[in-house]
Amino acid sequence: MAGTDYYKILSVSRNASDKEIKQAYRKLARKLHPDVNPGNKEAEARFKEVNAAYEVLSDPENRRKYDQFGENWQYADQFAQAGWRASPYHDFATQEGFTIFDFGDLGSGSGDFGSIFDTIFRDFGARTATRRPRRGQDIEHPIEVTLEEAYRGSTRTIEVQVESLCHVCNGRGALGNAPCYTCGGRGRVLRPQRLEVKIPPGVKDGSRIRMAGKGRASPGGGASGDLYLLVSVRPHPLFQRKGSDLHVEVSVSLSDAMLGGEVEVPTLKGKIALKIPPETQNGKVFRLAGQGMPVMGDTKKGDLFAKVKVILPTKLTDKEKELFQQMQELRPK
Repeated sequence: MAGTDYYKILSVSRNASDKEIKQAYRKLARKLHPDVNPGNKEAEARFKEVNAAYEVLSDPENRRKYDQFGENWQYADQFAQAGWRASPYHDFATQEGFTIFDFGDLGSGSGDFGSIFDTIFRDFGARTATRRPRRGQDIEHPIEVTLEEAYRGSTRTIEVQVESLCHVCNGRGALGNAPCYTCGGRGRVLRPQRLEVKIPPGVKDGSRIRMAGKGRASPGGGASGDLYLLVSVRPHPLFQRKGSDLHVEVSVSLSDAMLGGEVEVPTLKGKIALKIPPETQNGKVFRLAGQGMPVMGDTKKGDLFAKVKVILPTKLTDKEKELFQQMQELRPK
């Protein structure tokens, strides 16, 4: 990711708000997710870039460091201790991917490139050992489910980017006096990992499912972050969902609507019988208690509202026309 503009990857401006960054990430993650683009290596690579960019820009402290030091933001604390200051011209979006530093403000440093990195990494292990380990970052992962899956719950296998020890520098973050070219000095690299996740009954659009400890690993050996599944529920051809309630249209013949009868109403666990009383009007709504969606984390269920749609007969026989004519004469306008 060296020399890459994270703002450009997410298609946001450098002064974008946290909300704008999150919205841009969710939009791109849904578009580029491997489940949506199976076998598309280009989309998979872009998906990884988007996740890497969001990992930095979603954290206020990391974003501040990134805005100041660009691609070298991981070394912001070491730079500060060594007396470095970022040049006002460090915007790599216009500098062909390079971050420029003012080497004239190195205090007592000699300006030699090797001695600079000696300063940065000197006693690095000792400082890390005395510093309280920082918790790993939380990550978000979009996941789409059907209404049936949201009703009964389901299990999915997803692929997320997790951090593991860099095999080139063995987690040290440096090769000699220079940062490791593979992990960029972090000591860890992102690798894909498949996880089996459980979708609880009752999830809805916007639900966030927390998986403790499944986020980014701590760079200092502390607790890992959490993984949050961002749920979206696919529209259903029959049911409309409003909270924990479901709404459905039920076709009723004209004769059943006029004289009464019985119809089958679809539910997410099968069909049930509904008695239609005589003289039922078109648009009449019947409430079927407890036939809606489960309430996530509760034993309660919503209701199902069945709206009557009276179907007028077509291709009438002569006898039927005669009967309707008689009814028309008995019930004048």
